[in-house]
Amino acid sequence: MNIKANGININYELSGPASAPVVTLSHSLAVDLSMWDPQMKALTGKYRVLRYDMRGHGGTDVSEGPYSLEGLAADVRELLVALGIRQTHLIGLSIGGMIAQLFAVQHPGMIRSLILCDTSSELPQEAKVLFEERIRTAKTLGMEAHVEPTLERWFTKAFRSAPAADRIRALIRKTDPRGYIGCSYAIMGLNLTSRLSSIQAPTLIIVGEDDPGTPVAAARTIHDKIKGSELVVLKSASHLSNIEQAQEFNKAVIRFLAKPGAF
Repeated sequence: MNIKANGININYELSGPASAPVVTLSHSLAVDLSMWDPQMKALTGKYRVLRYDMRGHGGTDVSEGPYSLEGLAADVRELLVALGIRQTHLIGLSIGGMIAQLFAVQHPGMIRSLILCDTSSELPQEAKVLFEERIRTAKTLGMEAHVEPTLERWFTKAFRSAPAADRIRALIRKTDPRGYIGCSYAIMGLNLTSRLSSIQAPTLIIVGEDDPGTPVAAARTIHDKIKGSELVVLKSASHLSNIEQAQEFNKAVIRFLAKPGAF
């Protein structure tokens, strides 16, 4: 479905009991809302699940870039407002987790709980250089040149031949380079560590043990800054831990959401 919010048409899906608490899912760079397929069965039994395509991805409009995390967080807020959702549990992975952090800082009254997955609160200079190169590659060679290098970062070697990895390859290939570039610029502006202590919502941090891009150290930084947060490190998982270790990921999410404090 599509709805006009924050000046663009945003593609979204709502699933699960209409009267249940809402869980909103924000995906990684270069994929779409289907990234969350492994979580849907586990969540929709008890929750109303909202997943959406980020600006420039999937069925959501591609606007002129570069984008900012502030603008992407505003997309989430305006989507929730347009759908009449006052509060939500917010789950974000990678750039989705960056957006979720900023959203929680800016709109604490709209957050029931926060789950931050394979993400970071700031970008070191060496990573900015890497993103500048990735932007150049997308501009000159398109998304095909990003497929295998991205899979090497996102999944462990043993998992890259799995059917689920092939589905992610297909999503990367069909991502609009303009959306990829716009969101890459948003990532380059990431600088939230000093603001995380203001987050009061119950928070769970999940990270793959083998994630090279947003490593365990980055997750521990977030954990240390958000008082009372929990940290789960998933073994044999890289960046898209929700796919590579879907069962353990889902267990951690469901256990956390079931806690009275998460409401």
